[in-house]
Amino acid sequence: MSIPHSQPGELVNVQPLGDALTSQKTYTISKTDDLELIRLILPAGKIIPTHRTPGQITVQCIEGQVLFSTMGQELNLEAGQLLFLLPGVPHSVQAVTDSSLLLTLVLQHK
Repeated sequence: MSIPHSQPGELVNVQPLGDALTSQKTYTISKTDDLELIRLILPAGKIIPTHRTPGQITVQCIEGQVLFSTMGQELNLEAGQLLFLLPGVPHSVQAVTDSSLLLTLVLQHK
């Protein structure tokens, strides 16, 4: 069963999951023609290999800690921190601890 997407004007809870984090899975919060919001759940040790997104992105760490590699740097992204990237910038992610991220993607139209 899929989780329904949020609707415009609807409050969405993105607070830390705490003890429930390890039992959760990644899901799309909302998606429109121009924007996608994803709650990304990464267990400790999970690696997302180097990739690029066609649009701008923001990545906000809600809980946990990840190593975010981009632009020749390894950034230690922790709860309460956010970064953004311009389109096409290569990046990878490695979860240091069980982590929850809020990912915002600006969708590009061809």
